[in-house]
Amino acid sequence: MTLHTAVLHGPHGAAPSATAQGAYELAHSAAAQGTQGTQGVHRLVQNVDWAAIAPPAIVAVAALVVLVADLFLTERRKGLLGPLSAVALALATLSLLPLAGEDRHTFCLTAGPRACSYVADPFTLSLQLLVLGGAFVTALLSMTPVRQERLPAGEFWFLLLSSASGAALLPASRDLATLVVALEVASLPAFALVGLRRGQRLSSEAALKFFLSSVAATAVMLLGVSFVYAATGSMHLETVAEALPRVDSRLGTLAATGVALTLVGFAFKTAAAPFHFWVPDTYVGAPVPVAAYLSVVGKAAGFSGLILVAVRAFPSYADAWGPVLAVLAALTMSAGNLGALRQRSDRAHGAVRLLAWSSVGQAGYLLVPIAAAGVTGHDGRAVGATVAYALMYAVVNLGAFAVVAAHRPPGGDGRLDDYRGLARSHPWTAAALAFFLLCLAGLPPGIVGLFAKVTVFSTAVDAGLGWLAVVMAVNVVIALVYYLTWTALLFRPAVREPAGAGPTPVPVAIPLPLTVTVALTSVLALATSGAPQLLLRFADIALF
Repeated sequence: MTLHTAVLHGPHGAAPSATAQGAYELAHSAAAQGTQGTQGVHRLVQNVDWAAIAPPAIVAVAALVVLVADLFLTERRKGLLGPLSAVALALATLSLLPLAGEDRHTFCLTAGPRACSYVADPFTLSLQLLVLGGAFVTALLSMTPVRQERLPAGEFWFLLLSSASGAALLPASRDLATLVVALEVASLPAFALVGLRRGQRLSSEAALKFFLSSVAATAVMLLGVSFVYAATGSMHLETVAEALPRVDSRLGTLAATGVALTLVGFAFKTAAAPFHFWVPDTYVGAPVPVAAYLSVVGKAAGFSGLILVAVRAFPSYADAWGPVLAVLAALTMSAGNLGALRQRSDRAHGAVRLLAWSSVGQAGYLLVPIAAAGVTGHDGRAVGATVAYALMYAVVNLGAFAVVAAHRPPGGDGRLDDYRGLARSHPWTAAALAFFLLCLAGLPPGIVGLFAKVTVFSTAVDAGLGWLAVVMAVNVVIALVYYLTWTALLFRPAVREPAGAGPTPVPVAIPLPLTVTVALTSVLALATSGAPQLLLRFADIALF
């Protein structure tokens, strides 16, 4: 006899009493509530797609391993942390292969409209390839400077991996809270990396300027995110996009202010004018590998966040942010190229400073397709053009920084004049640097740079932004001056020291890690110039 039968009929099948009837109803109600509670618990439980989150997770776990290993390794063995970090970044990059061609979602809401906090789609995978590949090249680039400049190895590799994990998480984030957390995980370790050369005034000043500027931008962005959440009641990008057009008229000003402040915060992370003044001093004060990392991986993180909030969360405000980004693109590329044009060949740290201003100019080109997406409302091809250009820029810019690191002795001031006669003393690295500079300029044989610029240019023309296309063409011509000036220096005779000034310096061999870095980036640049469709295909596919 079951429990409910015994309660209902009583012993020996007697008629139920009022008390028994009440007990049955109470038991039935409790059982129903228990069933609902059990179902509610099951609704809260979801499977985590570990394959989808593997790229940033591998890097994060590796950072913790490095942190713990640093406590037990002797100083002589801490050099092993560099290869360990490089292997972890390589594994994280390879973990992208099983995800190719798929759209995978995890950490999703279990009730209401489907909204997920982590999405592995073509946009995510292409940006994660850039971030993790760029971090891997940075790891190769860093092994020699970490040893030569006596940087604390444990701290350096832990901070680099921590920042890379945040940068890899950011393009997969699909809610504002995760976006902000990922951006700060990418940014906070970068502050420490910039100031890691203890006791050097330039390094401390660069870290402080970078920190104060970034914190101010983060505060503005957080205020904007809070306003957007207050107006829409949601953090997920897709839900925000649906709610913004239907916001109560009394909250319209709050929503518009939130959108503006959020975009301003992300514009800082991309080094867009007028939020670019921290770039030259920060790059000069940081170790060369950290400057290379910020110019590629840091910029990729900023642009992925800007694309997500502008295109995915705020499409209803595209008629406002589209023209504003077009103006910012024109200002950014003009400020960057004019700043690079002013660099003198005899100025201390001239090589890194020129690459810093160049990176500001390149940020202006990267903004053009995003502005075109806002003006036309067709974001697929425009966003793809930004990704294709960013991949090209990452390869050749990391290669240029690798050559700078290879030919900058510890304590050297890195003047452009130091590269005079490099074609005679180190012909292969001189040829590589010349090729990288021609790619950045968009001149043959740097075919990939030329085609990437044409792709970006065409998005502006197709969007009806003819004035922006003209500004871009003028800036490309301005950039030719300083890129070709540096290229010409490589083949000019070296400046001879006066008689009796001291022994003639003997060319030194380039350390193996730097040689591998230069060779790897050269091969990638040559391969993409021979087959530019490898990168330009991103401009022809729907990334979202």
